[in-house]
Amino acid sequence: MGNALTASNYVHLHNHTHHSLLDGLTKVDELVERVKTLGMDSCAITDHGTMSGAIEFYKAAKKAGVKPIIGIETYVAARSRFDRDPAKDKARYHLILLAMNDVGYRNMMMLTSKANLEGMYYKPRIDHELLEQYNEGIIALSACASGEVGENLRADNYEEAKRIASWYKSIFGDRYYLELQDHGHPDAPTPWDVQVKINGYLAKMSEELDIPCVVTSDGHYISHDDQDAHEILLCVGTGAYLSDEKRMSLK
Repeated sequence: MGNALTASNYVHLHNHTHHSLLDGLTKVDELVERVKTLGMDSCAITDHGTMSGAIEFYKAAKKAGVKPIIGIETYVAARSRFDRDPAKDKARYHLILLAMNDVGYRNMMMLTSKANLEGMYYKPRIDHELLEQYNEGIIALSACASGEVGENLRADNYEEAKRIASWYKSIFGDRYYLELQDHGHPDAPTPWDVQVKINGYLAKMSEELDIPCVVTSDGHYISHDDQDAHEILLCVGTGAYLSDEKRMSLK
């Protein structure tokens, strides 16, 4: 038997449940149960472009004595949410939003509604204009390598990434964080060179712009035992085959 688990002060702020259709494998009740088992007292869900799991998560977390953090990984339009030029607007960026209070929760619902009613183009999209209007009570994280900052750092456009981060800081103030991720595993290290590069840039940017960093895990399933099932789910969602070595994979 291993050592008994002790309470952890680490909080998972970036998690996808089955409400992230054909992307997240995690069931809400299983997530809450796992958080409780690991001795954690709080957790967030951040599904892609939807808050459809918020009530289910809130009820399950409260019942288990876990503090629920309602979030979303929203899509940000490359230009305006009204633009629909296939040559320019199929691209969109990820952004993590977390509700701090009831005002933030209501603003996130407004953003999600407008993303679907006004910004739908392949995905429900918001834009900078909406973030300027509806940011009160919300914490923003720069998201994964597909975020607005991350995509520019991936392409070594450091100054542009820095400009974007400065804009987010001007809107959110001390409620904006740069998101560090590292999905290597000590038993089977699989460092993603792109993410390692991005993390280096983010550490530098954090010092230069005085923006704090937060460490997250881009969770899509509960445990390593779920990995193969999740790979199949991704194949269904992307129309790929397991035999395709170039397919999207989180292994």
